[in-house]
Amino acid sequence: MSIETERLMIRKFQEQDAAGLWDYLSNPRVNCFFDEKLNTFDDAVAEVKKRSSDETQFAVCLKETDAIIGNLFLAKDEPDTYSVGWQFNERYEGKGYAGEAARAFLDFLFNDKNARRIYAYTEDYNVRSQKLCERLGMRREAYYIEFISFIKNPDGTPKYENTFEYAILKKEWEPCRGTACQVNL
Repeated sequence: MSIETERLMIRKFQEQDAAGLWDYLSNPRVNCFFDEKLNTFDDAVAEVKKRSSDETQFAVCLKETDAIIGNLFLAKDEPDTYSVGWQFNERYEGKGYAGEAARAFLDFLFNDKNARRIYAYTEDYNVRSQKLCERLGMRREAYYIEFISFIKNPDGTPKYENTFEYAILKKEWEPCRGTACQVNL
């Protein structure tokens, strides 16, 4: 499966993605990705190999160079609901890549995977991700206080995150939200 947009290619992970993945996972900026932190380049090579056969993980690459700039992921809740998420290299922020990739990804899930509902979680301090959800037309449905812990406080106790849930239904979705995208299965 690959999804092509005006500037991006969303595809399965490949061996050459290790350096790009290392670039942004050696120091995750959001606590929910802390468990994905890569400590060595060899860890990045192993992670890319693992993700290349994982049907829930997708590399987001610049179409012109095939350089990885982030990733998208999903989880399916039976029968027709998907949870989605994204993580992008901060060097590429402010250029609209996350929105372009997420729009095409949601369009793929609604139209090719017949999703009825798609939702995403974002921590209350992750304003960029919240704004992306809103630009995608997702509504804020819930606010969970001390919802989940990804890291520990200095005293060793869990540090709980406050988390928003955003969602959108297929009947609310506008295909690709004005961005040309093409899915190749």
